[in-house]
Amino acid sequence: MGWEISIDLQIKTKNMCLSGGMYLDEDQYEQKIDRIIEMAWEDRTPFEAIEYQFGIKENDVRKIMRSNLKLSSFKLWRERVKGRKTKHSKTSNTNRFKSKNQKL
Repeated sequence: MGWEISIDLQIKTKNMCLSGGMYLDEDQYEQKIDRIIEMAWEDRTPFEAIEYQFGIKENDVRKIMRSNLKLSSFKLWRERVKGRKTKHSKTSNTNRFKSKNQKL
């Protein structure tokens, strides 16, 4: 079951719903955003795993990171993931440990 996340940065409203149209409460929403941020910071978790688990693309992950981190933290994160082979499973051939929280 995938998750759909829509973020309207203009009005600064956040909305998260199941792909079946069931909306999450604020607590569940924050937990999912926290998990997405945690996975994005992990060096060995590819963006494809985030997409598989939450149904969001790399660009959406960047939007989430930009809107939830301080500017300096966002810039630091962007420098870390830019061109990093392990963040893109197509360019990485590693078979490493997977967290029990990680589906892919």
